[in-house]
Amino acid sequence: FLMERKTRVKINRKEIMVAKLRKSCSCTPQKLKNFLMDFFPVLRWLPKYRCKEYIWGDIMSGLVIGIILVPQAIAYSLLAGLKPIYSLYTSFFANIIYFLMGTSRHVSVGIFSLISLMVGQVVDRELLLAGFDLNDDAPPASGDSSLQNDNLSNTTAFNLTIAGINAECGKECYAIGIATALTFMAGVYQVSAQVKYLIGIKIPRSQGHGMLVITWINIFRNISQANLCDVITSAICIVVLVTAKEIGDRYKHKLKFPLPTELVVIVVATLVSHYGKLNEVYASSVSGAIPTGFIPPKVPEFNLMLRVALDALPLAIVSFVFTVSLSEMFAKKYAYTIRANQEMFAVGFCNIIPSFFHSFATSAALAKTLVKTSTGCQTQISGVVSAMVVLLVLLFLAPLFYSLQKCVLACIIIVSLRGALRKFRDVPARYCVNKVDTLVWVVTMSASALVSTEIGLLVGIVFSMLCIIARTQRPRTALLGQIQDTSFYEDDLEYENLSTVPKVKIFRFEAPLYYANRNYFLKSLYRLTNLDPNLEAARRKKYEKKEKQHLKKGNHKTANGLGIGETTLQLVPKQIDFQALVIDCSSISFLDTTGVNTLKEILKDYKNLNISVLLACCNPSVIDSLQRGGYFGKDFGCMQEMLFYSIHNAVQFAKDQK
Repeated sequence: FLMERKTRVKINRKEIMVAKLRKSCSCTPQKLKNFLMDFFPVLRWLPKYRCKEYIWGDIMSGLVIGIILVPQAIAYSLLAGLKPIYSLYTSFFANIIYFLMGTSRHVSVGIFSLISLMVGQVVDRELLLAGFDLNDDAPPASGDSSLQNDNLSNTTAFNLTIAGINAECGKECYAIGIATALTFMAGVYQVSAQVKYLIGIKIPRSQGHGMLVITWINIFRNISQANLCDVITSAICIVVLVTAKEIGDRYKHKLKFPLPTELVVIVVATLVSHYGKLNEVYASSVSGAIPTGFIPPKVPEFNLMLRVALDALPLAIVSFVFTVSLSEMFAKKYAYTIRANQEMFAVGFCNIIPSFFHSFATSAALAKTLVKTSTGCQTQISGVVSAMVVLLVLLFLAPLFYSLQKCVLACIIIVSLRGALRKFRDVPARYCVNKVDTLVWVVTMSASALVSTEIGLLVGIVFSMLCIIARTQRPRTALLGQIQDTSFYEDDLEYENLSTVPKVKIFRFEAPLYYANRNYFLKSLYRLTNLDPNLEAARRKKYEKKEKQHLKKGNHKTANGLGIGETTLQLVPKQIDFQALVIDCSSISFLDTTGVNTLKEILKDYKNLNISVLLACCNPSVIDSLQRGGYFGKDFGCMQEMLFYSIHNAVQFAKDQK
């Protein structure tokens, strides 16, 4: 009967699986419609758009973000090691694509400082490997193609040919080729120091491990070459930007929208630089020509993708985590839901599609998202408005920024990161809250600054894992006492006025029990209970052996001069003041094979001393491991006398057994 029933169940399961498979593989108009609406969420919410209620908030927030986005995009091009036009492309396409595919109503997707840094690291590395000069002010190739090819070294030309890049395109074309290939693979990292732009020093662009240290060394070596014009401009811009930011933060509850300080600074600085001829007279470094319109799309080079494939992993993770975290945070705040899987698609296509249009990687940005919500954003229509502002700059206004000094862009970057720099003030407070987490932060930050961002992230992950392992290897242990007149038990070292249970020891182990902390578990148990059952068993065997030797000699006195009747009392050590051991398993989340065997050994060792071992508060996973490991015997007959759902039940059972 049982065999027939099992066969019938198997047949039913097979039929159900076939039916599900057939249903999932079928294609109907309704399924196609649902798929398109899921893949493009805009098709769901746009027809329900409340125009009168939402439109003005979306337009206002879109305009504000667009005004903020333009100067930030131009500035962050320095971090990515690319021309400003590519940052504008990135901002435009990212907003349009996330409008179509994103599920968050408020997140602002576009240029993000960390992502720009990571992209710039790979661009610099590949330019260096191709034989280009990383000096930002290196003159571009000019003249006919033969002269350009003569200016390129044989190694450079060879590397460009291998990568599928025409040598005539030069450094700029190769750099954006790397960035687009990296973006297509969802890639990359870099730490780039901006101080050299503040004071106008021309130093070699550092690349590789220890870049930050090398950059500062080069800065101090060349401090005598500082451009006085850039130093004065930087000082003025930083004072203006910081003052405006502080005023905005202090009176943000009275302001309807943030002050467009960056845009004002860029406009004024550009006018001063143009009419003062700062580039010609004082040799101040400027942004240079920014073309208008769109460059024809181009497929990212496959050979370059292979070169940056490994670099794509950290960038993809960082970009996705930032976007999903911000989306969930604002969805919770404004009482709606997002779909993490769809966010992954949205961020992925915000990188894949723009990579064909000379753009680089993007992510959600906290600062701009906060501005969007504070200026009345209701939907991603605001992102389209921001894209239109960027488009206006791309089509008509970009050439006007020719005379904009690079030191001004560096000031915008540094002031925008002041929130991150303020985190250093929180270190003492965080140390008081959690020392281990603070140590992880310090190690990750130090490795990122002194080695590289990629290595820093890797070091942080590995160090965090080591800390977790260390904490599980030496977790907190305690003996518990009873809270008077209750059925609750707590650590007798942490709480006062707890009652000890006569003849019962209650031991708590606050970690999973597995191979790495087995020895610590045993040592802690023996130390707190003041009894090592193995040593006690060995001592008893030693006494028994001596007693047998004396009895064989006909001596009715034992080795210590006592009679045989008194020997029995001596064999029970005075330090054993308990007859039952209760192990509180409430903090033991899982057991491996070693953990199960450890508990079985304890059960056996204490049983030899006539001490019962009782387990309390085990979760289903632990119980299942104990059953499969044979802890309760073959037929589980003794399970009711070995396993209890609360400490109090185990204690009451131990008292009754006396």
